Amino acid sequence: MNTYSVNDVNFTNSELYQNYLRRNPGIGYLMIRASAAGGAIPISNLDVTVSNMIGDTKVIFFNGKTDSSGMIEKISLPAPPDDQSDLEVPVTTIYDVEAVYDGKEYAYKVNMYNGIFVLQNINIVPKVLERTDYYGY
Repeated sequence: MNTYSVNDVNFTNSELYQNYLRRNPGIGYLMIRASAAGGAIPISNLDVTVSNMIGDTKVIFFNGKTDSSGMIEKISLPAPPDDQSDLEVPVTTIYDVEAVYDGKEYAYKVNMYNGIFVLQNINIVPKVLERTDYYGY
């Protein structure tokens, strides 16, 4: 399996990627919110990667970290056109969201739609350290 970034000009000019964009001419927007304790504690500096498989090629559309409020705002992703009626289920493109925190990996599938903001929550369960000095050991 090959892996490419959308920042690689050689890949973005390839026929494989251009065909993908023809099938996904719209733009959807992804927001990431990472937190612990039921949303009370934001998780900053969480490594997040958004990718999609195009054939047998993994394409990385975004790679970054959450800010001090645990957010990554407005990741623009190619999405299918919304030329359907309101009575039909909209066509979607599914992206993989992977996050790493303290050595633990989190993985999600996100459906993207043209012109729609999608919020993906990442709920982190921090490690609980046992204080042995507190218990008199």
